[in-house]
Amino acid sequence: MNSNAGMRKSLSRNVIESCLAMNAQGINQGSAGNISVRFEDGFLITPSGIPYQQLQPGHIVLIDLDGNSEDSLTPSSEWRMHRDIYVNRPEAGAVLHAHSIFATALSCLRLEIPAFHYMVAVAGGSDIRCADYALFGTQELSDNMLTALDGRRACLLGTHGMICYHDNLGQALWLGVEIETLAKQYWYARQAGDPVILDQAQMTEVLERFESYGKQPADGN
Repeated sequence: MNSNAGMRKSLSRNVIESCLAMNAQGINQGSAGNISVRFEDGFLITPSGIPYQQLQPGHIVLIDLDGNSEDSLTPSSEWRMHRDIYVNRPEAGAVLHAHSIFATALSCLRLEIPAFHYMVAVAGGSDIRCADYALFGTQELSDNMLTALDGRRACLLGTHGMICYHDNLGQALWLGVEIETLAKQYWYARQAGDPVILDQAQMTEVLERFESYGKQPADGN
């Protein structure tokens, strides 16, 4: 794989910064999660087992979309989920996987996050699904994830955690924080009773409004 060394190093630094920010914002613990960014004909992903505080740009592993790597370090065991998102979602520029507390708790109960709050629409639909359980690092897990991600940018992973993707690293981190916030709000709302769920007509209205959510006319973002 030919690569632009300067661009690779810069993106690798951004991956490390995103990992540290993910932990600082409380949506992951230790090195349990993983982050990747699309690069050339593949993607750059965090390595397996190295604490984020010790990461250097040279530790970030480059994998092509066939799952091959010429790097010496072993990539995250969850590289298949990242690879399959990039292959099946051409709009995906970055992927974040985390074992955030509340999203993981819901996933252990096999609970999806329904439209208890309109911000569920940030994931692209009227709910945030929970994928069936499969052993970590397996193709079965990735296949289950893709099913739950149909029409969505995020899902929970049964007895595991959560995963999301967006256009770039900053937006993927933003979405990860939003998903964990929604999981926390839903968890607390359930402690007090049965949350009122917005109906499909209400969520359709929200999703239409979200087509221009957060965009500014000056820069198109």
